[in-house]
Amino acid sequence: MKKYFAQLRPLERRLVVGVAVVLVVVLNAMFIWPHFADWGNLRARLDKARSELERNQKTVAQMPALQAQVKQFASEGEFVAPEDQAINLMRTIQSQAAASGFGIQNYSRSMMRTNDAFFVEQVQNINVTATEEQLIDFLYKLGSGASMIRVRDLELQPDAPRQKLSANIKLVASYQKNPVAAADKKSTAKVK
Repeated sequence: MKKYFAQLRPLERRLVVGVAVVLVVVLNAMFIWPHFADWGNLRARLDKARSELERNQKTVAQMPALQAQVKQFASEGEFVAPEDQAINLMRTIQSQAAASGFGIQNYSRSMMRTNDAFFVEQVQNINVTATEEQLIDFLYKLGSGASMIRVRDLELQPDAPRQKLSANIKLVASYQKNPVAAADKKSTAKVK
């Protein structure tokens, strides 16, 4: 190649060098310059992957604390067998009403809902007629015990002689799902 280049006249040499420069510029413009942004895109993807990895590592590092919290929440409250939950709810409501000094006029059929991984909800509607103090005492005692009963809906109106309050109350009790069966499943899964 050097021999061929040496045989050319100076004008031809300039022309060959000019064509080579133009060819290099055109090839750079076609194949290299469009990919300059790829380095920035690669850097952005790498930064995003590093931040996601760091976030995932922090989450994994929190797993023992989260598992301890799940165990704590699973062990809170009392366990009531599924077939006794409706009876337990009614017994608790009746005993609190008696302790507050009034009777329950009407009950509806209790309903069960299971939308949670740890708890089963029993829903009970009741109608009562009581004074303000009795009703407040009843609701306070239901919420302060370990029964996990709360009021979902409360409708109040005065009774006919306007001496007491007539209330329609929807009570919801949360009971644990069978924690023993869940622990047995985990232990059998670890053994396998």
